[in-house]
Amino acid sequence: MTAFSYQLYSSRNFPPMSSTLRMLADLGYTQVEGFGGLFETAEAVQGLKAGLSETGLSMPTAHMSLGLVQDEPARAIEIARSLGMAAVFVPHTTDQDRDASGWSAFGREIAEAGKPLQDAGLKFGWHNHDFEFNDLGGEDRPLDLILSASDDLLLELDVAWVEVSGQDPLKWISKYAERLLAAHVKDIAPEGKCVDEDGWADVGHGTMDWKAIMAALKNTSAEYFVLEHDNPSNDRRFAERSLAAAKTL
Repeated sequence: MTAFSYQLYSSRNFPPMSSTLRMLADLGYTQVEGFGGLFETAEAVQGLKAGLSETGLSMPTAHMSLGLVQDEPARAIEIARSLGMAAVFVPHTTDQDRDASGWSAFGREIAEAGKPLQDAGLKFGWHNHDFEFNDLGGEDRPLDLILSASDDLLLELDVAWVEVSGQDPLKWISKYAERLLAAHVKDIAPEGKCVDEDGWADVGHGTMDWKAIMAALKNTSAEYFVLEHDNPSNDRRFAERSLAAAKTL
C-alpha cells in the first residue's frame, strides 16, 4: 500500500507544531514533509526532532529555500541529517519573469547549489508551482529548462499546480517519469467553491481525477506522495478526509 506523507505547510496557521504532529499520528499518518519556516533556528529544529520522536513520525523529505541551500549548505545538511531526511527540494522563486536563457541559468544555479547536499548523500530537486509552465514562445517551458541543467536534479511534481497552469498533468508525469522522486497530492475546488480556502479542496473532494493521476504516478520513479492544501480552514478536516480518500487510490 502506498504510504502518504503530509506537507506540514498545510498546518502552518494552526500552531503549535507539536499538536499537529500528534494529530497526524493519531489519524494514521507515518510520514510528514517539512517546510522552510520550521528550520529557522536550532531550537526549532530540536523541537521538531523531539516531536517526530515522540509521535513515531518520519520526515523523509522537506522543502528548503534556495538561500539556505546556497548560502549555508553545511547547515542544510545538518538539519537534514538531524531529522532523518532522504531528500530536499527547493520549492519556489520570487523572480518568475525570466526568458528562456534566464530559466536555463536559474536551473544551473539550483543544480550547483545542490551539489554539496548530493555529495552528502541526499537527493535534491525542484518543486514546481504554475509559473514553470509559462509559454516562452518556444518548445521548452521553464520546467524543461530548469531540469535540463543537470540529470541529477530531481523533481517533486505538484500536480494541482500543473492543472492550474492549464497543462495536462498526465503529459508531464509521463515526460519526467524517470526524474520524479515525489509528487504533491492536492485538489482543486469546483469553480466558485471554497473561496475562503483560495479555491483548493480536500483531496478526493475536488475536480482532479486522482485515480487516473495516481495510476500514472505509480508507473514512475516517484517514491513519496505528499498530501497538501495551501490554505485549509480546518487542518484536521483536511488531513482526515484527504488521507481517507488517498487510501482508495
